[in-house]
Amino acid sequence: SYTPFSEQSKESQGIGRAPDHSNFEVFVEGSAKPEFAPKIATFFNRIQAHMPWIRSFQWRIDTENTFPHGSGIASSASGFAALAGALMELENSWSLHPLTPELRAQKTSFLARLGSGSASRSVLGPLMYWGAHPALPASSDLYACVLEHEVHAVFKNYKDTILLVDQGEKEVSSTLGHNLMHDHPFAHQRFEQAQANLNKLLAVLANGDTQEFCALVESEALSLHAMMMTSNPSYLLMKPNTLAIIEKIRLFRRTQNVPVCFTLDAGANVHLLYPADFTPQLMPWIKNDLSQHCQGGQFIEDQVGQGVKKV
Repeated sequence: SYTPFSEQSKESQGIGRAPDHSNFEVFVEGSAKPEFAPKIATFFNRIQAHMPWIRSFQWRIDTENTFPHGSGIASSASGFAALAGALMELENSWSLHPLTPELRAQKTSFLARLGSGSASRSVLGPLMYWGAHPALPASSDLYACVLEHEVHAVFKNYKDTILLVDQGEKEVSSTLGHNLMHDHPFAHQRFEQAQANLNKLLAVLANGDTQEFCALVESEALSLHAMMMTSNPSYLLMKPNTLAIIEKIRLFRRTQNVPVCFTLDAGANVHLLYPADFTPQLMPWIKNDLSQHCQGGQFIEDQVGQGVKKV
């Protein structure tokens, strides 16, 4: 996956001695958000075996995010990546035996994964992969790694314009969505497809075939939603405006011969992917045509980033 640049989440902590094992507060852009507490509590419970000292303090977590929360464009990925990075920064600052940069990155990704699977792939950049695969000897199911595989120049400067079809809370959380796959009748075939597509994608990234890249990316996006539509219970996450945008993207690509494609998260919003060199040609079309299908005409212009940074 590409690590986004504009998807920024800022995390800071205040610490003090806690009277019990449950004390922390969560603030989003300065406002208390007690409804976020259960998710943070689950995260702390999962990581305490690897950071037992976190239960010795009372925490105030202040967070900001440039992406709408809960709308299916992975705001939790940047949030948990930032939180894991901040905790690792604190641990490393007082450790008598600080981890090497490589091990520190692995542990940060490992911790972030326990908050959000996508967060594990948001720790570094520009391209990361998560999940063991025979073609990638360093790959692991426990943490994500930077892709060291050969990457063609065209894929090193990609843009992602996120078309905000629906900024409300998505119908089904990512966690629930993953749980629906356990007994899904097509789960085995989907896992095999994903493994095969990664082999194809590695070849495409090396040879610069943007046409095949578009085909793979869109197949993966639609396969994800097909699995949700055929689960029990089933969910239809795309909206009429999602489909309208998809149809316009395919028509534009075919008639203008521009390597622009779409991908989808677990929601109605559309990610428009394209080489940065085509930005001047695409932005008028995005503003004048595609934005009419966005809530309030809003979209986010994003690009490849480098992951978690201390600010």
